[in-house]
Parts: sequence; structure tokens; C-alpha cells
Amino acid sequence: MKKLLAAIVLVPAFLLLAGCGSSSSSDSTATTAATAEACTPAQLDTQTKGTLTVATDKPAYPPYFEEDEPANGEGFESAVAFAIGKQLGYAPAKIKWTVEPFNSSYAPGPKSFDFDVNEISITPAREKQVDFSSPYYTANQAVVALKTSDAAKATSLADLKDVQIGVQIGTTSLTAVEEQIEPSAEPQVFNNSTDVVTALKNEQIDAVVVDLPTALYLTAAQVPAATVVGQFSAPGGDEWGALLAKDSSLTACVSKAIDAMRSSGELAQLNKRWMSQAAGAPELH
Repeated sequence: MKKLLAAIVLVPAFLLLAGCGSSSSSDSTATTAATAEACTPAQLDTQTKGTLTVATDKPAYPPYFEEDEPANGEGFESAVAFAIGKQLGYAPAKIKWTVEPFNSSYAPGPKSFDFDVNEISITPAREKQVDFSSPYYTANQAVVALKTSDAAKATSLADLKDVQIGVQIGTTSLTAVEEQIEPSAEPQVFNNSTDVVTALKNEQIDAVVVDLPTALYLTAAQVPAATVVGQFSAPGGDEWGALLAKDSSLTACVSKAIDAMRSSGELAQLNKRWMSQAAGAPELH
């Protein structure tokens, strides 16, 4: 997702796991070009010398962040960001967090952060405007509906054809709905995750489509009267990466850090701890 809830979340042990897209052109070539000497606080051209500035949206929801406080190191994306920082030689006290709205993160132009982690899917369109690191998570999409609705009875994507679906603007969930479900009615698009949740609660829509971790959080904490109807794969796979300014000198080093975390098993451990509850959601075909 992003997300839907920038707002919502919990889940799969994964996959590493938006609000969002696919493709991972982000680069073995750049990664190999990042030498150990170049990827240190003394050498990296960060926003503030000696400090790593990391962005995410607000509010910051579980399981990606806990207590709406990215700086506490709790939650999947918070933990991933601190682990990247550690790989690059930054102590926790030298990692600064800042707020960046999801839809603004991948807009072209200068950035006020070194990298952003916010369930941001890697897509070809976004890669024209910003850089992405190697992916740190791969997420399925999920359908959420009120338990009392007809949509909650769906057992296949075909069963959702005539369902009024809601999605958040700017997320890859919209593409997933259009390409995988092909509903008879246009999906309703909302400006933010809060509006999506409100529309579901008020029965303005029959169901919402978000990334699976968000769906799990949504049903557990935001709308207990709702259920995860099922999960399905996004077109091309929905990989999330750290987002950086276009042609950032930091991209190769951030990718190198994530690749090292994957090779060591650290990424899988973080995924298991924070994102492991999605496996039980039914699969829709």
C-alpha cells in the first residue's frame, strides 16, 4: 500500500512485506558499485552531515510502526530503517525521522529526506521520478468487507465483480482492482486511508482493497466488524523499496545494506517478527 491506511496493517511472514506496485529495476550494478568505504557516514552525502534522515507518513500504523512513533524502532519498517542505518554505520541516535505524505514522496523534485519507507511500491512510473533501493518486502493485495455484507461471502475474484470497491488514491491497489477483479462499477477512490476506512464503516462501499498487512491491521484494530475476505497477487508482484531522490548518491549504498540484510537472514527475521500473520488469509483466484 500504500497503502491504505497508511493506516493499517499487520503481516505476512513473507515475503519480504504500501500502498503498492512492482518491478525492481533497482540495481545490482549500482549495488556492486557501492564500496564499503563509500558507504559510511563520513562519505555519504546526507541531508545533514553525519545524520541519516528517514521519512514516513503520519499517522504511522502497525505493524509497520508502533504507537505512531517511528523513532522507537518498533514495527517492521521502523526496524528495517534502523537496520539499514546500522549497516551504513549510523547509531540510532544519528537517525532522524521526518514526516512525508505518501503521495508527495514519489513526486519529482528535491527531497527533504535521505530515504523514505512507507509501504511504497516500486513501479516503472515512479522510477521515472525517484530512485528505489533493492526491495525489502513483497506484499499481496487483500479484500476487506464488513462481516455482514454479501462481499464477505466471496470465495473468488469473480464473486467481487459487482461489488462496490473503495481504494486510496495513488496506491497500486487501484491497478490491482482494475486488472485482477475488473469490477462492473468503477472503484471509488479516496484521498487518504482515513476516508477509506470511514467509507467502509458507513457502508458507503461494499469492500476495500489494500495491501495484506494493512488489511490485517484494519480488521484487528480499526474496523473489528470487518473481515479479510481473501488475498490475491498484484500484477507483477508488489515489491516495496526505500525511496530516494532521483539519481541519489545514496541509492547504491542503501541497496547494498538491504542486500546484506537479506543475505544474512536479518530481513527474514524482521519479517517474521512483525509481518508473520498474513499467511492464514484465504487466497482468491
